[in-house]
Amino acid sequence: MYKRIRDMREDQDLLQKDVAAYLQCSQVSYSHYELGKRDIPTDVLIKLAVFYQTSADYLLGLTDVRKPYPRSRK
Repeated sequence: MYKRIRDMREDQDLLQKDVAAYLQCSQVSYSHYELGKRDIPTDVLIKLAVFYQTSADYLLGLTDVRKPYPRSRK
C-alpha cells in the first residue's frame, strides 16, 4: 500500500508537501504514511482515493485495477 501511494504521487509529478497540503497534514506525517511508519487512517485513505480518482482497494493493493468503482447514489 505504501509504495502505491508514493507511485501515484510520483506519476502526477507531485511533491509530498503538495499531497500533505490537500490532506491538511504536515509533510512529515505524509512521509510517514509513504514509508509505512504510520498507519493511514481510514478518512485519509478515502481522501487519497478521491484525490487520485481510484479506489481504496487499489491503494490497499487488493486489486490492480486503477479505475474506481462506480459511486453509489444515496
